[in-house]
Amino acid sequence: MKRSVMFCVIPLAGIMSAGENSTQDPRFTKDNELIRPANYREWIYVTSGLGMSYDAGREDADPTFDNVFVEPSAYRAFLADGKWPDKTMFVLEVRSSASHGSINKAGHFQSRLVSVEAAVKDESRFPEKWAYFSFGGPGSVRTSAKAFPKDACHTCHSKNGAVENTFVQFYPTLLEVADAKGTLKPGYSGSAAHH
Repeated sequence: MKRSVMFCVIPLAGIMSAGENSTQDPRFTKDNELIRPANYREWIYVTSGLGMSYDAGREDADPTFDNVFVEPSAYRAFLADGKWPDKTMFVLEVRSSASHGSINKAGHFQSRLVSVEAAVKDESRFPEKWAYFSFGGPGSVRTSAKAFPKDACHTCHSKNGAVENTFVQFYPTLLEVADAKGTLKPGYSGSAAHH
């Protein structure tokens, strides 16, 4: 099974005001499902990956793009101290790629939506502090989702994340911040993680 490297692909919350200083904590239904934020594309864009996979040697003829967004107040906190504050929320939007369209003659561009996923740090709600969610894909993107079982994503993220449970090693501008602030896990460095 193909896995996204930004979050795990087993394929967030309310409405945020448009103000620069607004924050958006994760919101949950009474059944403890995370509510998908409708405006995540207005959040801070962190990175995109193309065709990334956990499976060694696997290459996809039609690789997907993984676009990562983080809630703005969490981003600002990370810039300040290289750590993710409680209530940090990421959204991963997975899109298919295309190479033939309009005037394009080479390379890939993003096309249809494949899935929308989220990662949330909530220390009082989750024993492992972080949890992972999938809202589904095209035509069936749900407004809320239950957290995956711990083994589905948490184990890999806690073992391989460069900062806490996050794959900052794939977020070039934030990798530099974590390196400068000394918050990278042992074994990672700002320069070595780029090779």
